[in-house]
Amino acid sequence: MDLISRIKRNHGLEHATIHVLSEKHKNFSAQGNSTPNGFHLNIYGNISETDVIEAVEEAYTRMKAGEHNLAVHPNCGTVLLTTAVLVTLAAQAVFAVEQKKRKRSSMSLPVFANALPTAILAVVGALIVSRPLGVQLQARYTVEGDLGNLQVVRIRQVNASPITRLFQVMLTGGQQQATSYKITTTG
Repeated sequence: MDLISRIKRNHGLEHATIHVLSEKHKNFSAQGNSTPNGFHLNIYGNISETDVIEAVEEAYTRMKAGEHNLAVHPNCGTVLLTTAVLVTLAAQAVFAVEQKKRKRSSMSLPVFANALPTAILAVVGALIVSRPLGVQLQARYTVEGDLGNLQVVRIRQVNASPITRLFQVMLTGGQQQATSYKITTTG
C-alpha cells in the first residue's frame, strides 16, 4: 500500500505543478507520469527551467498548506481513459441492440445505418457523463492531495524520450520545444 500511496501522492504533486504553471503561463502543454520515486514532467512550450522548479516548489508548498484540490486535473489520463471506455461502451451497446433487433426482423438497411443516430446520441451522453465521472474516479483512486511525509529531493532537466518527441509532434505540430524534467521525491 505504501507503494501505491507514493505513486498517488506524486501524481497529485505532478498535477499541482501543472496547475501552478497554467496560472502563470499560457500556450503550453504538459504531460507527465508518476512513479513511487517521483514523476517525469514534459513541457511543450517556452517555459524556463527556473519556472518549472518554482512551480514544483509552489505546488508542494500550497498542497502542504491544505490546497489538496490541486491534485486533481481535468486533463488527467484517468479522465481521458474514462471517456474512451464510456464512449466505446455506449456505441457498442447501441450496435449490439440493433444487431439483435436485426436478427429478429427482416430489416433491409445495414445495422450501421439503422443505429447511427442512436449511437451518436449515446456517445454524446457518454461524453457528457464521462468528464465529471473521470474526475471523481481520479480523485478517489489515482491521486492523493495530502502529501504526508513526501519530500521533493531533486528537480532536474533530462533528455526528452522518443515518446516525448512523438507527443511534441502530436500536441504542437512540432512547433513548440519539448523539455523534460525528472522530479525525485522521498517519503
